[in-house]
Amino acid sequence: MTKIMTVLAVASLTLVAPVLAHCGACGAGDDHEHSNTIVDAAAGNDDFSTLVKAVKAAELADALTGEGPFTVFAPNNAAFDKLPEGALEDLLEDTDSLAAVLKYHVIPGRILSTDLSEDTAAASLLGQNVDITVGDHIKVDGAKVIAADIEVDNGVIHVIDGVIMPNLSNVVETAAKADEFSTLVKAVEAADLAEALSGEGPFTIFAPANAAFDKLPEGAVEALLDDPKALASVLKLHVVPGRHMAADVAEMDQAETLLGHYLEIETDEHVMVGGAKVIATDIEAMNGVIHVIDTVILPE
Repeated sequence: MTKIMTVLAVASLTLVAPVLAHCGACGAGDDHEHSNTIVDAAAGNDDFSTLVKAVKAAELADALTGEGPFTVFAPNNAAFDKLPEGALEDLLEDTDSLAAVLKYHVIPGRILSTDLSEDTAAASLLGQNVDITVGDHIKVDGAKVIAADIEVDNGVIHVIDGVIMPNLSNVVETAAKADEFSTLVKAVEAADLAEALSGEGPFTIFAPANAAFDKLPEGAVEALLDDPKALASVLKLHVVPGRHMAADVAEMDQAETLLGHYLEIETDEHVMVGGAKVIATDIEAMNGVIHVIDTVILPE
């Protein structure tokens, strides 16, 4: 770990020097105090010109010059160059997606490299977690930290060698991409809930896999599909408002669903929600998170 910190410190000095020079030049001959925010620091270093262009296009400059503090995992120009051809241009034209991608690189709070002693997941400004691994190198969702601990007035910057991408799909789109949720997606569409669950949310979905629907009595799925109102009630029982990651669920005794009913949560040998076992967790989406369960929960 000491070797990692030494390498990162040397790399950081190389990248900080242009920033300090820029700030020093800005202050020359001026009487008023100059800020040194995340945006100021990035704008003072040519290696971040693409990042600065993206921040401005996404209209996030004001937010990132705010009080914070923020921890920014900042892709340098070379990181943006690694994106597939045309990807950057597409993002610059789709400012909503661009803002989401950039927010995924920002974590509320000031996290120094010395605070990272073990693998962890941290909630980004977007809401989705980024995975931070500590080994021969510190990595964020697979992107290597190549310079660390560039401290500024409203946070700290760590330079990374790749652009990290969140899931830009909503919970319905995310489920539709997985074959194991084909029955659930069919049910959501039949109950006319797709539009609601594609909204802003956030939502926590306890999603029965196809095998869970197969456990229902013969003819039960078909009967529900023929009764959209009853089907909608069943499905709403699987949705909890808010983005509750597995670690959050494990701390809960119960959760109120969109149906208005409460699901009892037990965390003994397995995490059980409404009597169903949670078999996979933390499938993140733009507007929430999906946890897979092995049983369809039915209203009492």
